[in-house]
Amino acid sequence: MAAFAPNSALVFSGRGATGARSLSSRSIAKPVAINDQSRVRKVNVGVRAATGSIREQAGRRAPLEKSTLFNCKYVPFSGDQNEEYSIDDVIYRSKNGGLLDVQHDMEALAIYPPEYWKALFDERVGKTVWPYGSGVWSKKEWVLPGISDDDIVSMFEGNSNLFWADRYGREVLGMNDLWVKQCGNSHTGSFKDLGMTALVSQVNRMRKQGKPLAAVGCASTGDTSAALSAYAAAAGIPSIVFLPADKISLAQLVQPIANGSLVLSIDTDFDGCMRLIREVTAELPIYLANSLNSLRLEGQKTAAIEILQQFDWQVPDYVIIPGGNLGNVYAFFKGFKMCKDLGLVDKLPRMVVAQAHNANPLYRAYKTGFEKFEAIKAEPTFASAIQIGDPVSIDRAVYALKETNGIVEEATEEELMDAAAEADLTGMFNCPHTGVALAALKKLREAQTIGPSDKVVVVSTAHGLKFAQSKVAYHAGEIEGIVGKFANPPVEVKEDFGLVMDVLKERLVQ
Repeated sequence: MAAFAPNSALVFSGRGATGARSLSSRSIAKPVAINDQSRVRKVNVGVRAATGSIREQAGRRAPLEKSTLFNCKYVPFSGDQNEEYSIDDVIYRSKNGGLLDVQHDMEALAIYPPEYWKALFDERVGKTVWPYGSGVWSKKEWVLPGISDDDIVSMFEGNSNLFWADRYGREVLGMNDLWVKQCGNSHTGSFKDLGMTALVSQVNRMRKQGKPLAAVGCASTGDTSAALSAYAAAAGIPSIVFLPADKISLAQLVQPIANGSLVLSIDTDFDGCMRLIREVTAELPIYLANSLNSLRLEGQKTAAIEILQQFDWQVPDYVIIPGGNLGNVYAFFKGFKMCKDLGLVDKLPRMVVAQAHNANPLYRAYKTGFEKFEAIKAEPTFASAIQIGDPVSIDRAVYALKETNGIVEEATEEELMDAAAEADLTGMFNCPHTGVALAALKKLREAQTIGPSDKVVVVSTAHGLKFAQSKVAYHAGEIEGIVGKFANPPVEVKEDFGLVMDVLKERLVQ
């Protein structure tokens, strides 16, 4: 029975009677022996866990067996791998100025077999057990294994649904296995919540350690600032956001204002805001929360693991991600790669990055075979969150694409708005960034790069309600240079039964 010892730790980890019953009824890695004494222990733990808040219950829970072996650290993304830093250090770049990466002790994680990790993640998902009910913290051992449950700042983010785009795939693209990962169905309306729970939790831990961190700050095109302000507010940590003036939606602007952030509206673009926040954080005790900080990617990678989990650990053929600052591209790759390296799956999906034509430095580099990369001045795009001409994570994204034989595609403003609107007509409600990904998918289907039976996941990065202004303008025919072939404006009719009937008859005949 020694080979199955991890399962015993799983059953008796103290998540309460309901969770334990749910797990023990599953086939984890048969056979699993549970004696009478074990059953008594399980019930007793459940009784103890029934008192106090869920955070207090977590404090009384027995730790996962061998969890003290799990650890992570900062290492350079490229360069001297002997250079390393504690995860508790306030540091963003390596000695040579390059990006850092969070490296996990994979040998320690591999002590537990793949079926154990699958069962553990499945048992935790969607519960109210602190902090494992979160889609991020249900994978805690793979995210920040050393952090105390009491330091975690979570809003039970993640666990977003996979939307089976049945009608859109069938009627528009001739596909039968198209899915949309709705990362925008989250607390602040974007995938940025996944990364921010990890980052703000670590800041919370470091402040308790006595690190002189007065606030957290970020430059943002809207979604990062919304996530940072919400999680900082939940933790009682001051937050500061730099936003490009008049370049984000009202819905995005009001979120950090409502959550009490100090909002600086700056007459520049995102790249200008990013340069300023880096200068400020170098001078003041403000912790940088942009994806330059690799902690964010540890939370964001769980969306990839979640996709595999939702497919019962089957790997999709393609995953299409809108790309701006490009951290999410590497985060998804990292999640898929960890699952493969630990034996949960046997291959990686082919990754596709979709960029707006007006902000397409990665696409331009891809067309040269990645021989050359040049930052550009990003032009205005309705996909404002990816209006970035000098992406911080360019090297990370190129690495992920090379490792997965990836593709980069682009979409014009008309293509992305039409794609979002056409998909909306089949029941979705897409943000412009998802429109970029859908337009890229359409091109790849037309080129027959993606086949009719390929399992494809489009990552929807934000909720369409955050970009209602652009949708209103599209359907009202108010966007210069865009015809709006799928526009559906309201029909104005006087209060007259006959006139109403005339309109209905005309539309019903169509």
